[in-house]
Amino acid sequence: MAYDEGLAQRIRERLGGRTEITEKRMFGGIAFLAHGNMAVGVSGDDLMVRVGPDGTEAALARPGTRIFDMTGRPMKGWILVAGDALAEDDVLGAWIEEGRAFAAGLPPK
Repeated sequence: MAYDEGLAQRIRERLGGRTEITEKRMFGGIAFLAHGNMAVGVSGDDLMVRVGPDGTEAALARPGTRIFDMTGRPMKGWILVAGDALAEDDVLGAWIEEGRAFAAGLPPK
């Protein structure tokens, strides 16, 4: 599956200069990891965000979101944000920071 390279580039620009961030191809898309823990990624036209199990309900109350489910088994603590809900840079930035902050709080891998 192809992924939205434009969205991936917008994420790179937001995370640029952070030495703890690495990129890795995953899930047919691209993932951005903080200290080895996945924070956000791009799958198709959607943004994957790691919000943690306790943050899922609040995240799903925001526009354009749904549970991340690629195989019929939802991934706990992960959501997808529709690409068309990310047109504004501040909205994308808030999601990126939420995912980065959660991943950065986990033990490094």
